[in-house]
Amino acid sequence: MAILKIITHPNAILEKKCEDVTVFDDKLEKLLDDMYDTMVKADGVGLAAPQVGVAKRIAIVEIDPEEGTLEMINPEIIERKGSEVDVEGCLSFPGVYGEVERAYTVTIRAQQRDGQEYILQAEDFHARAIQHEIDHLDGILFTSKVTRYIDEEEFEGYEEE
Repeated sequence: MAILKIITHPNAILEKKCEDVTVFDDKLEKLLDDMYDTMVKADGVGLAAPQVGVAKRIAIVEIDPEEGTLEMINPEIIERKGSEVDVEGCLSFPGVYGEVERAYTVTIRAQQRDGQEYILQAEDFHARAIQHEIDHLDGILFTSKVTRYIDEEEFEGYEEE
């Protein structure tokens, strides 16, 4: 496995709508594995392919290692319910944190690494992470949705709650 370089803002690839994945092969599997290792090393809970320089609709989320990693290929949100404001950060914006309003529950349709389609419903922080990563695939940065920026000291207070 390889640790990939995380692209930081400003970089045009972060604001580009990504292309669908059409080939499900060993190259895709290696990218997913490398993205996972990169996310873990960076202490993140999600990572989208454009953040490692690949303009494809691929993202991963792992809230709890015991629950495993959610691999999303060509994901789309098919339903949103409720609303919640919480703090977000992003590996492409080191040290930047802000409050963002997102749906509390989302239902997505996506594909696994073998191309198999699935539907998943997630809520709360899991739903937030999924929405954040899917936004990356559409070239939407969390900073465009921040209602209030917070400093690192205040962010650490949120983490302890």
